[in-house]
Amino acid sequence: MRTFLASSARASALAGLSLAALAAATAVRAAEPTDPTDVDQLVVTAARTILPASALPLTVDVIDSEALSQQVTVSGSIVDAVSTLSPSFSPTRQKLSGAGETLRGRSPLYAINGIPQSTPIRDGSRDGYTIDPFFIDRVELIYGSNALQGIGATGGVVNQVTVGPPRQDGVSGRTLVQAGAGHDLGDSVGGKLAGLVGWRGGVFDATAGVAYETRGAFYDGDGRRIGMDNTQGDVQDSRTLSLFGRFGWQIGETTRLEVVANRFELKGDGDYVTGAISKTNPSPATNGDRAARLPTTSFRGVVLGKPAANRAETVSASLTNSDLYGGDLIAQLFFNRTRDTFGGDVGTQTFQDASLAPDGTLLDQSSNRSRKLGARISYERAVPGIEGLTGTVGLDAINDRTEQLLIATGRAWVPPTRFQSVAPFLQGNLALLGDKVHLAGGVRFENVELKVDDFTTLAFYGSQRVGGGHPDFKATLVNGGVVVEPAPGLRVYGSYAEGYTVPDVGRILRSVSEPGKDVDTYVNIAPIISNNREIGAELKRGPLEASLTYFWSSSKLGQLLVKNAGAVFDVQRQRIEIEGLEVNLKARTPVPGLDLSAGYARLRGRTDTNKDNRVDADLDGANISPDRLNLAADYQAGKWALRLQVQSYLKRDMQQAIVKDDFDGYTLADAFVRYELPVGALSLGVQNLLDKPYLSYNSDTTLPANDKVFAGRGRTATLGWETRF
Repeated sequence: MRTFLASSARASALAGLSLAALAAATAVRAAEPTDPTDVDQLVVTAARTILPASALPLTVDVIDSEALSQQVTVSGSIVDAVSTLSPSFSPTRQKLSGAGETLRGRSPLYAINGIPQSTPIRDGSRDGYTIDPFFIDRVELIYGSNALQGIGATGGVVNQVTVGPPRQDGVSGRTLVQAGAGHDLGDSVGGKLAGLVGWRGGVFDATAGVAYETRGAFYDGDGRRIGMDNTQGDVQDSRTLSLFGRFGWQIGETTRLEVVANRFELKGDGDYVTGAISKTNPSPATNGDRAARLPTTSFRGVVLGKPAANRAETVSASLTNSDLYGGDLIAQLFFNRTRDTFGGDVGTQTFQDASLAPDGTLLDQSSNRSRKLGARISYERAVPGIEGLTGTVGLDAINDRTEQLLIATGRAWVPPTRFQSVAPFLQGNLALLGDKVHLAGGVRFENVELKVDDFTTLAFYGSQRVGGGHPDFKATLVNGGVVVEPAPGLRVYGSYAEGYTVPDVGRILRSVSEPGKDVDTYVNIAPIISNNREIGAELKRGPLEASLTYFWSSSKLGQLLVKNAGAVFDVQRQRIEIEGLEVNLKARTPVPGLDLSAGYARLRGRTDTNKDNRVDADLDGANISPDRLNLAADYQAGKWALRLQVQSYLKRDMQQAIVKDDFDGYTLADAFVRYELPVGALSLGVQNLLDKPYLSYNSDTTLPANDKVFAGRGRTATLGWETRF
């Protein structure tokens, strides 16, 4: 605890010095004209207000369509794009499962147009793969715990905003053709075809699109096939089909009715199984050897059971009116359904049951199924009689039913669990001194009820009979902050916000191993209430943009992932304290078209392992990301656009962590080139440009020595051609 407080004091001092430096820089350059960026005045829809981002006491960021296109060309997914550009986001696993991937040391909430994609009752960790990036216009990031989007955003919000309706009457659209490969030009080759067509005729418009992608095998920097995660799911050796539709009716000048639908399915081909090849053992073995830094590899073989897959379907209907009694109305109904299929393995001890088959012979696999029906409504307008005050009132409601079934035997690993939430909220923003000061604050009232029938756990947990119940939880969540513009181009803010989510209830209930438990009194399923305190500053003057944020957060009953004897992660509820520092710089250089940028994040997290309400151990790699330094150079000239980016993950001593696996760190470089042709544009993205061999952060810091050890991807090139009409 003393080390943690000392570390906090050092970070606080550094934050204060940096804020002073920013203020001094502004004073020196006060005579220079301001150069506001688009992000300054951009309305971040995930913040649920029509006020610009500059009026909000939040750390927000927007990955626009150009930056998103670059990153997706390099890495292939929105999750990797966000991770690459945000220093506080953990390195991805480069797998279908995002378990352990965090933002500011906590789980982010993925959303599409504000609709949550997560399955909090039984977190399948597939919420980063629910729509093809081709249909996403931009990604909005809100950092830190908050309840703006309801449950789940303890680390922040990753809101994917889909492409908008056609702007002009007639037919328009775009197409994309891509091909990519790694070390082997045979089985590593993949490709993508995507098209989007829009039509607008007067007050009606329609947009429809389809994207199909195949991915080959992945290779590491040493030219070895990367091991397949056939259990949790993999993106290599897979096929993806995504369908998208948007249909709108402009009822009046200020009123619009819109329906948006999306169906996404990723299926593994099941052509590879995992193993490791060493000098002394030329034949495939079961796993890699982390002590020797030898990662798991894969070879052609038959996958047992059904290959891992992910399917997500979302339909929403929204009604907006930008001038209803002088205010802005947004009403939305949505339906979301997901099915996560996990791979099977006779070696999974958790699924063995001597009453069904001899030990070690039973092949089974699970399927996580969730259905959500929800409604969101908000109304915002200037409050009469109080100059500068904008008020928002709203209501969120959601009904979620989730279960995890075993496919072969029909057993329920997680019983059908129903989650109901009704949450009214109020929010206000008061502008003072000619918009130089903004005071913001609000309150949200969460009313949650869980319903679970009686169930029996699997034989691995002792076939315990667990009594059902319907516990309910209520919480009043507050937020508040101040934004000050002491000089043109300088924005300083401080805020406090509370986040709210339920733990992975399914993972907790399925692992009950003690007799006499019942759902109504089982404390481990109590909600997680986290808070986020932060102070920050942003400087935008002439060619320079700089931002600095220091934050600290805590939760009395947090959630940790800890691997059990059956090689399955269980949830432990412990106090968690996290602090962090984020610094970002961007500058236009004297060289026309050349921009340089840098980002740094420092994160520290502690938890209470002996349950005395005092933190005593560091968080491990399954629960917090490493410190990171990002560097990038962008150059645009005529028809050319180029980007070179470097991410350096810094080494960390983890001998005081829950899992004592030190992280040695690694540095990766990526490149992107785009050239405008007479018809369309040609692009080339190269991931891991220098072909650096490394183990993925998750494998390197969370898995026991006898488990699978996955390498990160080696040099991978993706060539694409895109055109618009």
